[in-house]
Amino acid sequence: MTASTASRSSALARSFAPGVVLVAALAVRCAPPPPPPSPDVVARAAGARSYSSQLKVGINGPQGRGRLRVLLAFRRPDALRIEVPGPAGARLIAVASGDALTAVFPGDRAAFVGRTTAEDMEALLGVALTPPEVMDLLLGVPSPRVREARVRWGPVLPREVRGTLPDGAKLRVDVESADPDVTLPDAAFAAPRHDGYRLVGAEEARELLAGRRRRP
Repeated sequence: MTASTASRSSALARSFAPGVVLVAALAVRCAPPPPPPSPDVVARAAGARSYSSQLKVGINGPQGRGRLRVLLAFRRPDALRIEVPGPAGARLIAVASGDALTAVFPGDRAAFVGRTTAEDMEALLGVALTPPEVMDLLLGVPSPRVREARVRWGPVLPREVRGTLPDGAKLRVDVESADPDVTLPDAAFAAPRHDGYRLVGAEEARELLAGRRRRP
């Protein structure tokens, strides 16, 4: 191949590259949506008694906006554990059990204590749903109070959930990994110890969750 031929070949390759990228992008954009799950898959998911997962949760609403990686586990009917990992251990550990909601911020030696109402869940986490409603949502059964709910399914469980919460917040949950009907120890749903921690209100708890600390 002469130098002039090689130069023309290189120029042709550069001219076709954007077209190839565009065709690939259009192919992805025009890919058909995944088929709906079978009734058996939906029923098995809805009937799961426990669940362990790693999620990415995005919120855009009255309490602000943000996106966090979350470790979440639950056991029916009313035990829910949420951890938000940080660079040097858990930033937040929140446990809802029965009607009690306890959250600790270990790095700040701070604790929030409330009830498992939608109001207190929203005050702490920005998600105006009760723990049972959170469980149902992750298993593909959105509460009637979640508007415009959309669920994208994997082989056995939802892989993505979107919806508008009762307070108007937009919620998106991407499920990175999840297992239903797992054995979870009772200790996972015990209220996290907070001896010697200072108690904080909802506003400061949200600031700590966002990684902001108040000046003394």
